[in-house]
Amino acid sequence: MERSDEDIIRAVLGGDTEAFESLVLKYQPRVFATARRYARREDEVQDIVQEVFMKAFHKLASFRGDAPFEHWLMRMTVRTCYDFLRLHQRNRENNFTDLGDEESDWLERFNANPAGASDEASAAKELIRQILEQLPAPARLVITLLEIEDKSVKEISRLTGWSVPLVKVRAFRARALMRKVLEKMTREKYL
Repeated sequence: MERSDEDIIRAVLGGDTEAFESLVLKYQPRVFATARRYARREDEVQDIVQEVFMKAFHKLASFRGDAPFEHWLMRMTVRTCYDFLRLHQRNRENNFTDLGDEESDWLERFNANPAGASDEASAAKELIRQILEQLPAPARLVITLLEIEDKSVKEISRLTGWSVPLVKVRAFRARALMRKVLEKMTREKYL
């Protein structure tokens, strides 16, 4: 019979620190999946996941049980990913020449016919990844949560600790920044 999260937490807080491993095994896939949305290199992803579980272990006594443990852990995961983005800001300029042939071709087709350029999803995903890398950490976080993970504004507010109006403002600004980056890439292609 599988022990509940609450039973495991009580055991860990009671001194059975090895019981925490079962929480790690249970939630590790979800934490890894979330971390992979924010970091590109596997060693960075592993560092984020390790930090999340270390924080969770050390802050376990602060878990009040108002919401499921998974919610508490995922909020910690998102905040850790946000901290990672802020510390590892990828402000390097990507020029259009940094794009591969497939991404370059897709951008050219998109510029000519935006509605019909959705055929090569992998090229579009790579282009979006490169655009996201040029955004500041808050913008990248809000776009990832809102557009890629399909979270609501209220969910993002709970996960990040930002107010609902701040989430909306950051989403608006992030979209505007993305348009500017795409326009710049398009201009560089045709100049």
